[in-house]
Amino acid sequence: MASIRERNGSYQITVSCGYDINGKKILETTTFTPDPCLTPKKREKAVKEYAQQFESRVKNGFAMDGRKITLKDFSDRWMEEYAKINLQPGTATKYAEELNDKILPALGHLKLSELKPHIINAFFASLTRDGARKDGKAGGYSKATIMKTRNVLSSMLRTATEWEIIDTNPCDKVRLQGEDAAEKLKFFTPEQTAVFLDYIEKPYIIQVGGHKRVDDTGIPYTVGDYEIEKSIPEQIKVMFYLAIYTGLRKGELLALQWSDVDFDTDIVQVSKAVTIVAGKPVCKIPKTKTSRRSVSIPHSLTERLLALRQSQDEFHSQVGDYWQGENWIFTQDNGRMMNYSTPYQALQDTIAYTGPAAPSARNFSPTLPEGSPTPRK
Repeated sequence: MASIRERNGSYQITVSCGYDINGKKILETTTFTPDPCLTPKKREKAVKEYAQQFESRVKNGFAMDGRKITLKDFSDRWMEEYAKINLQPGTATKYAEELNDKILPALGHLKLSELKPHIINAFFASLTRDGARKDGKAGGYSKATIMKTRNVLSSMLRTATEWEIIDTNPCDKVRLQGEDAAEKLKFFTPEQTAVFLDYIEKPYIIQVGGHKRVDDTGIPYTVGDYEIEKSIPEQIKVMFYLAIYTGLRKGELLALQWSDVDFDTDIVQVSKAVTIVAGKPVCKIPKTKTSRRSVSIPHSLTERLLALRQSQDEFHSQVGDYWQGENWIFTQDNGRMMNYSTPYQALQDTIAYTGPAAPSARNFSPTLPEGSPTPRK
């Protein structure tokens, strides 16, 4: 049984969990402060319930003291008991890489209670310096990369506070340079949305430079500069429309199947998402209930989806066994689910070909530039 001792409105709770190799009793201690507004009876009940929960955690090996456990030891347990259970496999893998590549080599030997804000701030500062990169490239890591590292460390230490191993998360008191700007969401304004959707409907011109060719008889010849008029594929246009009207993430868009669309009620059911696991795309059901939802779309978009399905069915009937799909809405030419990188690449290509005044695909951000882009030819 846990022993409970009152100390100025707080309660010290101690649980015995056996003896060490020298025969000394092993004690785990925590402090609980109930709501002062509770009646004496309810306060007593709250303390007993908390003591029982703490004793249960100790007996099951879940109670740890931040003064005794190192970040490395805690990270091993955190990966097994939290990350692999609550995070998508691809996310858990990326977190493990951040831990092993950057965080643990620098901070893994420290006790959790020793991780003060100034130590963590110094760690982040060290990542900006020349020689910090594991790939040997000159200079330090980018702000975006350091932000990802910070998110992993903060997430782990936040769990440590929830498990009552440490009192506060030291990352909460550390601010990275430019963090506020980086955290601002980038999005289309209504005006920019209208411009973007108008542009994807129009054909565009690609300039092709002169080059050499070989005819059917093997004789080489040269062609001069010429132009090719192209259009964005219909399924890419529909994907952009769905992304804008529903707010679905890339993985959710790729996971959509025709059975997810109710053509009578203009409803799209979001019940799964694609993520990358060990370098391969995997379609999984989200862990959180809020990720599974019904989304309304304009009837005009429903009609466009119906036309896309009919076109897909016609192509399927023409190619026969070449089609290997599972009723995905967005596909490769053989019917399989669209490649994970295709949506982003399609967005880059769309922006790249909007005209000479448009931003380059490499530097494009989700927000279109101010003003109207140069019209396509």
